Order: sequence, then structure tokens, then C-alpha cells
Amino acid sequence: VSAMSGVTNQLVEYSEYFSKHPDGVATDMLLSSGEQVTTALLTIALNAKGYACVGLTGAMAGIITDEIHTKARIEKIGTTRLKAELKAGRIVVVAGFQGIDDKGDITTLGRGGSDLSAVALAGALEADLCEIFTDVDGVYTTDPRIEKKAKKLEKISYDEMLELASAGAKVLQNRSVELAKKLNVKLITRSSFNHNEGTLIAKEDNMEAVLVSGIALDKNQARVTLRGVVDKPGIAAEIFTALAHQNINVDMIIQNVGHDGTTNLGFTVPQNELDLAKETMQKLSAAKHVEYDDAIVKVSVIGVGMKSHSGVACLAFETLAKEGINIQMISTSEIKISMIVDQKYGELAVRVLHDAYKLDK
Repeated sequence: VSAMSGVTNQLVEYSEYFSKHPDGVATDMLLSSGEQVTTALLTIALNAKGYACVGLTGAMAGIITDEIHTKARIEKIGTTRLKAELKAGRIVVVAGFQGIDDKGDITTLGRGGSDLSAVALAGALEADLCEIFTDVDGVYTTDPRIEKKAKKLEKISYDEMLELASAGAKVLQNRSVELAKKLNVKLITRSSFNHNEGTLIAKEDNMEAVLVSGIALDKNQARVTLRGVVDKPGIAAEIFTALAHQNINVDMIIQNVGHDGTTNLGFTVPQNELDLAKETMQKLSAAKHVEYDDAIVKVSVIGVGMKSHSGVACLAFETLAKEGINIQMISTSEIKISMIVDQKYGELAVRVLHDAYKLDK
């Protein structure tokens, strides 16, 4: 289980009252409490209804992680306690989003980490199915709050879901999809509030006929532009190594080669990591001038059918051009085209692209 709605944000606000960059160990101790509250309450509620139930924290459930606080990675899960409780006929409620490192410190897995906990547990226990219950019916062709004509998908491949999640779709955390694919965990996401069929996330299976599966919008983006970077071997490595040491996730990168011995280098980072990126850049003397822009969004077109169809990117660029939407950065993969545009055009871009690829059909 995850924390109750808004609780994690409230805990973050409490910590930031004292420090913008609080100690990681203390932060994880604080943030993990939200899930422990819901674990305890659900256990109490089920026992009160006559169902034998036990609640476990991540540590009690045997979830062992590395030592990177606030975005730890699961290294292994000891299933002895879990299997013993299940064998005794008890329902096991586990606090999501958390684990414990080799030092015995509580760690958290990053936003949406309860999905990751669920998939990891399903894999460790060799479960037949992992169902993620959330506040939406499943995976849609785009956010229904932006485009009313968005349609729910019955099935989507791991790769497409991974790209959608990475590109800003909030239904599932991208690391949970990555782990589901790695462990071959059959995954369904569905609503807690009705009995509607959800969306099955599974292996790619004759899906190439579907050209585009969805459009994603990621508002948690900020752009860093370094102007006048000395154009010499190793300079990019120096910049991105410094960011990596701060555990800052760099997404899109674009470099323009200059003619005067310098180059311009631009990249995007999560908006909530921009302050840390600024501090990191200030310690380097790699560029004459550094610019920051957090009034941008990333719009992505995703579909396994792109592998075998031409003209997908062309349609995206033409569609945005007709609306006068300027594309600042472009990144492509076999099944994804991502574009950075001004924040004010983000939702319009989603709607016109959804229409251009006829996703409501």
C-alpha cells in the first residue's frame, strides 16, 4: 500500500521548512511513515472484519536496497517471513515505497515507489498476476483530463508502457514497468472505485499493427543550456559525471558544434532537481554562460508500430507547425518521439497530436 493522498507532499513540506536539501537518512525515515500508517490502518480494518491479517514495513518484509536515499534501488527480497505468513493463512499487507539498506537504515524508492514494491514482491513470490489499484480505470491513449476523447487501452506492451511512464504518464512508475519486464510479471492496472476491466501490460504480441498507442505530457521538466563550452574531448564527460554524482537524472541532450573552439550544450532534468543542477553547474567552469528554463514541457508520441512505419515523426512535426508550436529539442527511439515545447502549448500539443494520429478511433 502507498500513503494516503497528499500525505507524502505534506511530509516533504515539513522537511523543507527547515532545509531545501535535508539529510537523506532523516528524510527517508520521515517519508516512509506515510505508508506505515496506511499499512497499520488496513491491517486493523481487515482484522476487525474477521480476516486474519498481518502488516509489515518494507524492512520486515525483507526488502533490501542499496544506500542511495530517497531513490534507492531494490537489490533483493528475502521471502521467508512473507511465505510463512501466507502459509499460515494470513493476508499480508506490506508498506510500499520503502526498504532497508545493509546498514539497517530505512530507505525509500522514489515517487510512485509503491508500484515498484508491488512488482518486486510479485516477482519474488512468483505470483500469477500483479494488480495495481489506482484512481483511474487503466492506461489511456492520453490523459483524459486533457483530452476528453482519450480511449482506454485493453492491452499495452512493456516497452510502450515504459516509454509512456518515462515520458510523464502518471498511471505507473517507469521503474516498476522496467522491473515487471525484467521479471516477466504479468501486470494489470485498474481502478479501486469500480469493477471495470483494467489495462493488461505484457509482452509484445502482434502489436506492430498499432502505429501509435499514446501521447504523454511531462510537466516536470527543466532545461539547462551551457553556452560557450570549450570544444575539447572529455568536457561532456566532466559535466555529466558531476551531475551523476549528485544523482541528477539527465533526460534529453542536444549539442551544437561551434566554429570558434566552443560549443553549446543543452539538456533537461526533472524540475524538482533544477536547484541542485544549478549548484552543480556553478562549481564547474565549463561554460561562459549558463541559462535555465523551467517553463517547458515534454510531449511524447509512443507506439511499437513506429519500428515498421515511416512518416510518424513527420506527422508530429507538421501537426505542431500548423499550430505555431515551436519545438526546442527532439529525442527519438525506435518507439518514441519526444519534443520539448513551451509550457503554455503543452496541453494543446497533446490534443492536436491525439487527433492527428486518430487515437480516439
